[in-house]
Amino acid sequence: MESISRISSLLETARDLTVEAAQSAGAARSLNPRPPRELPFLQVKKLLDSRNDREILEGLRKVISMMYRSKPCLPYFSSVVKNVASPNIQIKKLVYIYLLHYAESEPDLALLSINTIQKSLSDQNPQVRAMALRVMSGIRVPVISQIVSLAIKKGCGDMSPHVRKAAALAIPKCYRLDPNTLPQLLDYLTLLLGDKQYYVVGSAVTAFLEVCPERVDLIHKHYRSLVRKLVDMDEWGQLATLRLISVYARRCFPKTTRTVKKSKTKDFYGDEASDDDGDDVSAREDVEVLDPDLELFLKACKPLLQSRNSAVIVSVARCYLDLATPEYIDSAIGPLVALLRSPQDIQQVALYNIVAVSLARPQSFVRYANHFLVHASDPFDVARLKFEVWTVIYPRCESHIQDMILSELEHFTRALNPELVHESVRAIGRCAQHDSQASARCLRLLLKQVSSQDGYLVAESLTVIRHLIQQNPQAHTMTVIRLAKNLDTTPNPDARATIIWLVGEFAGVDSEHDIAPDVLRILTKSFADESEPAKLQIVLLAAKVYLHHLNRTREQDPQPPPDAPPPSSSEGWPGGATSPHQDDTSPDSQTPNPEDHPIPKLWSHILLLARYDTSYDLRDRTRTYRALLSNPESTQLASLLLLAPKPVPHAPSPSEYRKELPLGSSSLVLGTKVGAEGLELPEWVKEGEQPNPSVRDEAGREGRGGGLVSGAGERPAGEALDVAVREERGREKGKGKMVEKSLEDWLGEEEEEKEEDDEEGEGGESEEGSAETETEEEESEYEEVTDSEEEDGVEGERRGLVAG
Repeated sequence: MESISRISSLLETARDLTVEAAQSAGAARSLNPRPPRELPFLQVKKLLDSRNDREILEGLRKVISMMYRSKPCLPYFSSVVKNVASPNIQIKKLVYIYLLHYAESEPDLALLSINTIQKSLSDQNPQVRAMALRVMSGIRVPVISQIVSLAIKKGCGDMSPHVRKAAALAIPKCYRLDPNTLPQLLDYLTLLLGDKQYYVVGSAVTAFLEVCPERVDLIHKHYRSLVRKLVDMDEWGQLATLRLISVYARRCFPKTTRTVKKSKTKDFYGDEASDDDGDDVSAREDVEVLDPDLELFLKACKPLLQSRNSAVIVSVARCYLDLATPEYIDSAIGPLVALLRSPQDIQQVALYNIVAVSLARPQSFVRYANHFLVHASDPFDVARLKFEVWTVIYPRCESHIQDMILSELEHFTRALNPELVHESVRAIGRCAQHDSQASARCLRLLLKQVSSQDGYLVAESLTVIRHLIQQNPQAHTMTVIRLAKNLDTTPNPDARATIIWLVGEFAGVDSEHDIAPDVLRILTKSFADESEPAKLQIVLLAAKVYLHHLNRTREQDPQPPPDAPPPSSSEGWPGGATSPHQDDTSPDSQTPNPEDHPIPKLWSHILLLARYDTSYDLRDRTRTYRALLSNPESTQLASLLLLAPKPVPHAPSPSEYRKELPLGSSSLVLGTKVGAEGLELPEWVKEGEQPNPSVRDEAGREGRGGGLVSGAGERPAGEALDVAVREERGREKGKGKMVEKSLEDWLGEEEEEKEEDDEEGEGGESEEGSAETETEEEESEYEEVTDSEEEDGVEGERRGLVAG
């Protein structure tokens, strides 16, 4: 009968496996898989209350599937929670997932499962223990905060590193549950930070940053251990450790400099030039000196530049930018540029960080100029950031690279995307203002665009041309004349307004090439058909032309001083003529009337045209100009307002204001400081206020599980106990003091023993008795050593079995 029951159970198991395999194969073959069929409530509850593990597992899968589809699953709470004691690990996982999701909604029922979860903390399977600790800390019920704290304490001493990692991740949850448990959690954190497993330490650093980021005093004795384990941590642990040590370095390592002589130049034959400067200050330079512990950290970061995670590469570049010398920063440029081969979302974020680094070290990106060529598939934001990198490195590039950059920018001025056209024209202007030698070529490129049919391109080009002309007005008189000739073919309102402003602004620079009156005369004819921006500039042009006319009139006909006597006239001749052949009817005797000049007539005509315009802004501005120029004898105020020298415009890099934002943060991408970005980087600690470097020594500190650390190395617990026993025996023999002996000490002791043996040989039989006593002592010591070696062998076998 027993064999028949076994056969039937095997047949049932085979049938279940066949059904599951058929279902899996059917789901894999179907091109359009159907959504899972929802079972009635009673049927799901029946599956959860079953005694068969397969049916319970099927019911839990149905419940979890409904839970993630936002279906109400709270009615199944009691049926699900009672399966928490199941020995099946798959069932435990699903029950724990359900508990984490609904424990806050049903705290009373969740508390009933705490005892079972506590029992799981002593399970033989480390995976079950880690899951139990993770679930217990995830149940957000404040009543169990002390229970969670005790569970964390138990997890910190667990033999499995997975359980210790779960304990480290549970510390922030316990702190959020009850902040009063902070003193206990700090003790647990101190223990976990000294763990010998790197993935436990990474989680401990993450917990430290969430619980007590200001307590850098807890990091002193673990600093060098953290630096050594940095390269082996996972990506999340590396990011957290880099943030932590960056803040630690600013608070514990002062920024020191040392004055050294500049490197000597070599002549044609490779010999160093003679140094005749003596103690000349100009022959010396300040060099930054790094602390040995800081340099240890910077060298440990170099392997991380080859990480597959882009966030780690950016974080290392941030550390180098904030802490290191230029040599370290240059080593991070290549890996940063390599991120441009990533997908577009990563590529755009990487470009924001590249632009920020290029603003600090532009010369380091010159060799990578070809990597920033814009592709046809690049979105606008990526192309804009590449243009910005080009404009930053342009002044430091060689001539052939500058030619390549300007050719590329000129090509994109003919693009179909108007935003890309605007950005390329602005980039050309920034290249011109950064490098005066290339200003003429950039101006020629922009003047070619003035005759384009694209109004947006012409307007943007004229804006950049105006900035370039304002840098050196005397050298661009003919450029203004050339632009004025394009007024007839420029329909864009903003472009026409820019040209009219340039004509009026530089009307008085060169009197021989003053075309402002003629331009005003031509524009007056079509004043009524102009746009409002152009009308405003025409009125301003008329005011400037009239003001220049008044100033020239006063210079040519200066007023006599008030104390000068009036000119004498001959009496007896009509009209005060000096001779009878001269009278007031001759043309030479008539003085010219200022009102007969065409410029005042143009000014009066413009005032009349603007007086009846529909734009109130134009009418108000016209009245202002008329009030300023109402008295031709007093034009000082008008000259101060209208002819004042304008500041030379400077177009900084669009990301100039992002320089203060931390590298690798979301604030750098968004352009403004948002949210809590973690630890703010403090200022460098002042010289003399830093902690003593001896606090970072690792000698004699306790490691995880009671292990001792001697010097910079770590020993297992069993080996550390053996060392402690030997030291205790040595203290007993050496009168309570262990002294390390050198080779000379051992040789000296052997010579003393030989001399004593010679003296004892002369002593006779009395000393033979003492020799026998010494022989017995040596035999007893040999037995003790043999016993200790046997104990060491047994302990080694025990450690081998545990490791196996």
